[in-house]
Amino acid sequence: MILADKIIKLRKKNGWSQEELAEKMNVSRQAVAKWEGAQTVPNLEKLLQLGELFGVTTDYLLKDEIEDEEFTDSNTDSPVRRVTLAEANEFLAWRETASVRIAVATFLCIISVIPLIILGGASEYSSYGITEDQAGVIGITALLITVAVAVAIFISCGFQNAPYEYLNKDIFDTEYGVKGMVLEKQKAFRNTYTRYNITGTCLCIISVIPLLASDLAKSEFLTILMIAVMFLIAGIGVVFFILAGVRWSSMQKLLQEGDFSPKEQKKDKLEEEIGAIYWPVVTAAYLAWSFITNDWARTWIIWPVAAVLFAAVVAVYKLIKNNKT
Repeated sequence: MILADKIIKLRKKNGWSQEELAEKMNVSRQAVAKWEGAQTVPNLEKLLQLGELFGVTTDYLLKDEIEDEEFTDSNTDSPVRRVTLAEANEFLAWRETASVRIAVATFLCIISVIPLIILGGASEYSSYGITEDQAGVIGITALLITVAVAVAIFISCGFQNAPYEYLNKDIFDTEYGVKGMVLEKQKAFRNTYTRYNITGTCLCIISVIPLLASDLAKSEFLTILMIAVMFLIAGIGVVFFILAGVRWSSMQKLLQEGDFSPKEQKKDKLEEEIGAIYWPVVTAAYLAWSFITNDWARTWIIWPVAAVLFAAVVAVYKLIKNNKT
């Protein structure tokens, strides 16, 4: 069996197209096509890379008389880690569990301001028997406790996700059967993924309806209550996005598709760094503005404004980066 046939056999065994093999080898699809058509032979560097990628010896690749695959003695010396079928199933099961936990933690963060908003509005009416100071103390305490619970969940998920960090940081490959298994799971989940995203989008859109309807009643306190309802509905919408997104992204990660393709993985993480700086600054600004003005019923507006501005900041960054490229 000649080298060309061996490359075809190994590529198909791993379930890769010519484009996928080319991407992993950092060559063009045409180059792979020429290798498989016996028109050209990979240079020594590419032969070694092929051996590491497929986990076979260079003797097997180069010697036509060797028909049976000769695997390397150990993959530990190879820079390419191979994900087994068991590891892939374990990872997908964990991310399904993590999607629920992350969704709950995010929902808690979103609704954490609701007690503060309602109590701040109630303090303006003597009939409710609560002062502004009491409303501030109780509301802030509830906010901090809720956020603390959410942060604890995020940290717990981070620790439990640690064994799979190599999927983000290291070059990896998948053993035979992994890609087929993930594709089957992705196919089965596709309708749910679509339905969850549609539901989340619709909930986020209709979340403003209670606020618009409250204007008809001409009641300031009712408006405040409807703001709380808006956060609640939007929070539920975000839950659907996370439940769908975390599981879908875990499959894309194993398939190395979309945002997790080798090409995308090479991009810098400046967008994440922007978010890590941006949102703490927004939180500090919100708390500072609220404490200084003591107008908790209105300072919430900083959150939707900050969200829109964040999208604008990211868009400007991408535009600048694309222009430089």
